[in-house]
Amino acid sequence: MKNVLEYLENSAEKYPDKIAVADEKKQCTFSELLSTARKIGSAVAKHTQARQPIPVLMEKGVDELNIFLGIVHAGCFYVALDPKHPIVRIQQILDTLDARVLITNEECSELAEKLEFAGKILSEEELTSSEEDACLLWERRRQAADIDPLYTNFTSGSTGKPKGVIVSHRSVLDFIDEFVPLFGITQEDVIGNQAPFDFDVSVKDIYSALKAGATLQIIPKKLFSFPTKLLDFLEERKITTLIWAVSALCIITTLKGFEYKVPSFVKKVLFSGEVMPIKHLNLWKKYLPDALYVNLYGPTEITCNCTYYIIKKEFAIGETLPIGIPFANEKVMLLDGDELVTQRNRQGEICVSGTALALGYYNNMEQTRKVFVQNPLNQKYPELMYRTGDLGYYDEDDQICFSSRKDFQIKHMGHRIELGEIEGNIEKIDAIVRVCCIFDEKKSRILAFYEGDIDRKEIVRKISESLPPYMVPNKFYQVDKMPLTNNGKIDRKILMEITER
Repeated sequence: MKNVLEYLENSAEKYPDKIAVADEKKQCTFSELLSTARKIGSAVAKHTQARQPIPVLMEKGVDELNIFLGIVHAGCFYVALDPKHPIVRIQQILDTLDARVLITNEECSELAEKLEFAGKILSEEELTSSEEDACLLWERRRQAADIDPLYTNFTSGSTGKPKGVIVSHRSVLDFIDEFVPLFGITQEDVIGNQAPFDFDVSVKDIYSALKAGATLQIIPKKLFSFPTKLLDFLEERKITTLIWAVSALCIITTLKGFEYKVPSFVKKVLFSGEVMPIKHLNLWKKYLPDALYVNLYGPTEITCNCTYYIIKKEFAIGETLPIGIPFANEKVMLLDGDELVTQRNRQGEICVSGTALALGYYNNMEQTRKVFVQNPLNQKYPELMYRTGDLGYYDEDDQICFSSRKDFQIKHMGHRIELGEIEGNIEKIDAIVRVCCIFDEKKSRILAFYEGDIDRKEIVRKISESLPPYMVPNKFYQVDKMPLTNNGKIDRKILMEITER
């Protein structure tokens, strides 16, 4: 295979009348998805050349997925724009892309008109009513290569501007071809999509479903504020597979959702994005003891994930959950500077090479060169690797364990400290639901934010039994619930704003 459209075409041939994707309001079969995408692709191809970025400003749903696959038929690559994001951020992305075409729908047309976009704005309604041009589509496919871009997801940039991670067909094909059989995803599965389409967790949902012939159920975002309604949705739609951000899983356990209902069809629970609190993992395992649980690790720059750990044993609160072993065809190394780390319990930066690597950052060669670098262990021929900025180590079972971000490793009172170690000790306290520690560099102090009905003095008393004084946070903030980013991770920026009130 050299194009992800082959996933769709194969499933449309095998399961033409099976539901491919559904949202709260509509659904479509594999044959309908293919037919609509070909019409959209024909229309888009008439407005742009191949290998061009096509931003899509729409709410997540069946219609947006149709547009994505239409863009791919046109030989271009899609960029999801979330209409709920600030206009400034959307504008920054458009300025970086310098695209000639923007696709939106009637619902978001007013927002699209407010943007400073010099290119042509195409409407989803107009595109879906177009006629298929088989000759034009064939010509675009004939010119395609597996290293062509498939999508670009924008992540936060240290300069204040978002960075666009460009991922090719080959990277997704190599990853999904391993991911689907490894975790037993088949045409019998119903995948419950939680992640936004501009977040790479959704790539696993979309392309696993297309490859396996599984049904993709797009869960309305609003339901994640109402666990009872969310659990009703999982049960009513007979969802079997959850590939979710850690925070999404924690919402159900934090609000004691399982006391209302246990989703009886769920058989696979895969999570990523942050460290899974053992307390919450054990609650999931208590109520769904027969499900497959998998800890996935990897940044956007390496196409979703580079390591996995299938959880087969019990973990006590305070123990470290490994991120496991590399996926096939991905080389994962721990480096201390340019030196390979092989000893157990010695820390190194997690670095990755292989076809899973993204092509780089769109229209940003300077940032690309900083982290997509020559493997220092190979001086014989070019071999790019990605420096993740994450620290890890091998445990006693030779499994890779995530330690912390390099930028979460701080120097405080003359001591080198891992904020993750402090969080782990606070998490052991029964009354703690979730915790996040941040280092305030300006005032040189450690801040702890926590959910849970417990007094600060009691937390200090308990953690002082296991942590030295210099690791005890200087300030504690109790929050009703952790603020989350659009990607479902704890929003540290908002937490810091709490300290300024």
